[in-house]
Amino acid sequence: MPIRKLLIANRGESAARVMRTAHAMGISTVAVFADPDAGAPFVSLADEAVRLPGAAPRDTYLRGDLIIAAAQVTGADAVHPGYGFLSENAAFARDCGRAGLVFVGPGPDAIEAMGAKPAAKALMASAGVPVLPGVVVPGAADTADAGLASDHDLAAAAERIGFPLLVKAAHGGGGRGMRLARSAAGLADAVAGARREAAAAFGDGTVFLERFIEDPRHVEVQILGDSHGGVTHLFERECSIQRRYQKIIEEAPSPAVGEQLRAELGAAAVTAAKAIGYVNAGTVEFVLDGSGSFWFLEVNTRLQVEHPVTELVTGLDLVELQLRIAEGEPLPAEAVGARLHGHAIEARLYAEDVPAGFLPATGTLHRFAIPAGEGVRIDAGYTGGSVVGPHYDAMLAKVIAHGRTRPEALRRLSRALSRAQVHGVTTNRDLLTGILAEPEFAAGHTDTGYLSRHDPVLLTRAGLAGAGQPGTGALAVAAALARQAGHRAAAPVLRSLPAGWRNVPSAPQQVSYTSGDERWDVAYRWRGSDARGGDSRGSDARGGAWPGGDLEVTVNGEPLGSSVRATATPDAVDLTVDQLRRVYHVHQVRSGPRTVAYVDGPGSSAALTEVPRFADPDAVADTGSLRAPMPGTVVRVLAEAGAPVSAGQPLIVLEAMKMEHTITAPADGILTGLQAGAGEQVAAGQVLAVVGP
Repeated sequence: MPIRKLLIANRGESAARVMRTAHAMGISTVAVFADPDAGAPFVSLADEAVRLPGAAPRDTYLRGDLIIAAAQVTGADAVHPGYGFLSENAAFARDCGRAGLVFVGPGPDAIEAMGAKPAAKALMASAGVPVLPGVVVPGAADTADAGLASDHDLAAAAERIGFPLLVKAAHGGGGRGMRLARSAAGLADAVAGARREAAAAFGDGTVFLERFIEDPRHVEVQILGDSHGGVTHLFERECSIQRRYQKIIEEAPSPAVGEQLRAELGAAAVTAAKAIGYVNAGTVEFVLDGSGSFWFLEVNTRLQVEHPVTELVTGLDLVELQLRIAEGEPLPAEAVGARLHGHAIEARLYAEDVPAGFLPATGTLHRFAIPAGEGVRIDAGYTGGSVVGPHYDAMLAKVIAHGRTRPEALRRLSRALSRAQVHGVTTNRDLLTGILAEPEFAAGHTDTGYLSRHDPVLLTRAGLAGAGQPGTGALAVAAALARQAGHRAAAPVLRSLPAGWRNVPSAPQQVSYTSGDERWDVAYRWRGSDARGGDSRGSDARGGAWPGGDLEVTVNGEPLGSSVRATATPDAVDLTVDQLRRVYHVHQVRSGPRTVAYVDGPGSSAALTEVPRFADPDAVADTGSLRAPMPGTVVRVLAEAGAPVSAGQPLIVLEAMKMEHTITAPADGILTGLQAGAGEQVAAGQVLAVVGP
């Protein structure tokens, strides 16, 4: 039966991606949205939309009953779960079938078989697919009926598996509910933390312990199965660059996989799919060591975030194939006989602060523009003006590049990222560009330990600087000149002065900015200028622009160059330093008592916060105050007021964007005050606790 109206049970980029293909196939779409997403692009992209009252995922996107009701009230005949939320929920797939809705994905039995990952491993082992040893740890508080009834049993089981081992959510993925335990000393805390995070993200706190292979490659194989018994694979993807066990860069094919290993991986993936009677699109994940040996990790019974790299190297639309399979069609010849064409690399652009330990970031995207070009694809869930809140995953967009060769794909992706304008929210963009330029990655020598060997902060700085690109000092000068142009545009007296009116040369203008932990003091003076900062030609400069002039400029006391010339508006600065001309785009935003200048140049950018001339008393934290680094929910308080604490001791655990973040004591002392309790919603910057001497 053809699908005529499709409800997408997801949000953001995932929902928008499915809608684009559905519309191209002539299928109407329905969006569901939580309150924070009311103005999100995917909602307006859909033909119809139904509100899910509330904000938290458990009240909205994880409410299968509300989603099925939305499908019924709009007359949808099929549901696509996207990736994440209910996409691997067997009960939801079963409920869709009972409601007469086509579930675009595998059947509930297959989801169930692979959703319980320990049972899935046992099934794969019986089918002849190599697996790693492991054991289940129930999520319920009462484990009397379980195989592991005490901490002693847990430790004994861990010793049988062998350290180091990985604690993983049994009913989820995406890096959530995952902890590494290198010895028995940290095992109990790892299990407890993984249980809490798994319960919050997936509604089930069951975890399992698995042998941890040090720094393997993470390689996965795309599979497709139809309802006629046909199964095929669409080659492998390399997903080894990860932080917090979440992928940030993926590519196809893997630079470590040759034809023979590709055939072996593909055969193992097809065997896994046939063992569970798999129908629709899915992914079989493996870890691969340096010798070429590989072991089964899991089957993701859904479309993966990184599926675009497979689409670009095969020329296939995986969402279209999903929909056609759901309509009952057999696998087409172009899928069964797919061939690899070139190389594709995807980078996930996250709202997060890398130097702060990958803390999720929130805010308003005042400007959001990523240049598409030859061989570059942008899959985004946000646009300029979108609000990035604390409730959902922090991914803003995926930037994917395809080329004839891996180096060509790398160059295209790096150029697109380096010229992106993302203003208002801190992102990992500079980390991504730093990785793409790093020699080990460029040579294809990647594994899951990559960001352990390469300091993310140093990679971020390398990505910001860029070989041969202007440093932050030049960006600060551009911000200062655009600032002056903005002031002049807003000053009616100066705008009304006759063209050619001249002023006595004045003292240098001074303005200071901070970027990260660095400060930039800019001092500049126009030479031979009129009142608008223009040259002696006296051209009119209404609207805040002036036609150009020579400058004396210093940054942190050092001359910017021996010869500097500029033309500026509030939005753009044309700056020539020692015969080298560059154009900078500037976007100035008032943020509370301060102004932030977002400056984008050729291959470099920065968010520069203007330093006020007078101290802002509200910006100075009370001595010993521990403030929330982002908005979130307090899930645990680990110490009592009045108790002595030691440096680094965990005090409070926050949950934001589906991840836990621990607030620790900055030094030895006394916890003199607790100002937040378990279950409380807190704002960014809110004082949570005070540690005194």
